[in-house]
Amino acid sequence: MKSNRTPSTKSLKAGLHPRNKHHGRYDIAALVKALPELKSKVTLNPRGEQTVDFSDPEAVLTLNKALLAHHYQVKFWDIPKGYLCPPIPGRADYVHRLADLLDSSDTSINVLDIGTGASCIYPIIGVTDYQWHFTASDVDPVSIKVATEIARQNPHLSKKITPRLQKNAANIFKGVIKEGEYYHLTLCNPPFHKSLKEAEQGTKRKADNLAKNRAKRGANAMNNKNHTIKSSSSGLNFGGQKAELWCPGGEEAFIKNMAQESVLFKEQVGWFSTLISKKENVSPMKKLLSTLGATQVKVVEMSQGQKISRFIAWRY
Repeated sequence: MKSNRTPSTKSLKAGLHPRNKHHGRYDIAALVKALPELKSKVTLNPRGEQTVDFSDPEAVLTLNKALLAHHYQVKFWDIPKGYLCPPIPGRADYVHRLADLLDSSDTSINVLDIGTGASCIYPIIGVTDYQWHFTASDVDPVSIKVATEIARQNPHLSKKITPRLQKNAANIFKGVIKEGEYYHLTLCNPPFHKSLKEAEQGTKRKADNLAKNRAKRGANAMNNKNHTIKSSSSGLNFGGQKAELWCPGGEEAFIKNMAQESVLFKEQVGWFSTLISKKENVSPMKKLLSTLGATQVKVVEMSQGQKISRFIAWRY
């Protein structure tokens, strides 16, 4: 089941999964070859190395298109203005580490992506690297429409990604998992802010920190693969649609709801999982899952440069 595309030991970078395609610096020449329009976005850092300006949303969007074209054979990919442009290396790490949970005897894997977003990024990676079948759910009709178009226009994705609208924002699995369906995995990148105000404050902090780092390192001395920038021509903005960044109660309430609802579908899912942005939410989640009767719980940390992220996976 697992991809055999494993980088050589010398090229591996601490923290990234061995099967992650994004070790080391971006190969700008290869990316430009895959997507010639990236050439106009390429700049030089103070060391004379080719890079892109990660504070420029259009440059980041074009870089993502090139990465998807080069590594995932995606010929059509675009997202509406105002929607999150995901950091592909980090998203890929989550997928590869979930693959490690699977029984090697499983041959046809069904996966449910909760909150797939307009980018449809997890299904793209999972289909291309593992030939998984995805149901991609979201509460946002625009995201579902765009994800449907991405799948339709890429032949290797079209028959393996089924976007599905979640009509009730209060539900996670209810209304999405149908009777008789079975999923080997579920995955999710949950909204983590409690309100629009909190999300905007987080945006300002990230923008301020980026400005400080640029001032220290030089305007073009950036090769940060953890970029998460809103696709917008209005300048730097780490925002996104409501469902992408915030919900009542924030991440804590969302994942608690997910855990409680998962009990209802324990016969239809092998492994449930979700990213957890805030480390302080891990322990309460583990306690809740124990109370709910989960028989196995795993917390997996992922690191990329100085950024530490994690996901929790559980089964019944």
